[in-house]
Amino acid sequence: MSKREKILAETIADDILAMITIDKKFAPGDKLPNENELSSELGVSRTTLREAIRILVAHNVLEIKRGKGTFITNNPNFYEHFNLSELSSIRLNIKDLYEMRLIFEPKIAYYAAKRATDKDLERIIYYGKLEEEKILKNEDRTEVEQAFHNSIAKATHNEFMDKLMPIIYKAIYKGVILSEDNPILIQDTINDHKMVMDFLSKKDAQGAETAMKLHIIHAMRGLGIDNE
Repeated sequence: MSKREKILAETIADDILAMITIDKKFAPGDKLPNENELSSELGVSRTTLREAIRILVAHNVLEIKRGKGTFITNNPNFYEHFNLSELSSIRLNIKDLYEMRLIFEPKIAYYAAKRATDKDLERIIYYGKLEEEKILKNEDRTEVEQAFHNSIAKATHNEFMDKLMPIIYKAIYKGVILSEDNPILIQDTINDHKMVMDFLSKKDAQGAETAMKLHIIHAMRGLGIDNE
């Protein structure tokens, strides 16, 4: 399964979870519609639906009963065990994810500029340069880009940042995949990260905030996401 197909399967898993926890379309113990019907309703292939179901089975949301079908786990409180680092209990598509980044990350950069220690800055710059090297070598940069943004969040010295990072990681993961065939967006990433690092190094909080905001807006535009 390609990375794009994996992302789509994860998105469909999110959608099915939302049908259960938010839309209340299915209740614990209910049987899901048959494969043909559900794949048609969700607008995906049966292969993608099967992978989404596999994900949900692994998270004990669904169970497959041989010869009977696929059922919602008979535990009305199962979704309480989910957190942001696992499957989302809300519909998090790429637009929603990047809007969340636009809301939070500029302020993260602002406080990082104010509070970063020399060691924090050293770590940020290390990952920023390593990411550029990965891009220039045409290597997967996903984990390094996640580490770059995580190092900025860590520099805020706010204990709740770890709760927010899984959303940012998920957005970066999807964004990297979708930007693979967009050289302008990739170059924007290099330039924007350099700008962010420059303002952070100067301890310029307003500049860092603006640079991060521009970085995310550039990414949204490059991915065809309307930020109005």
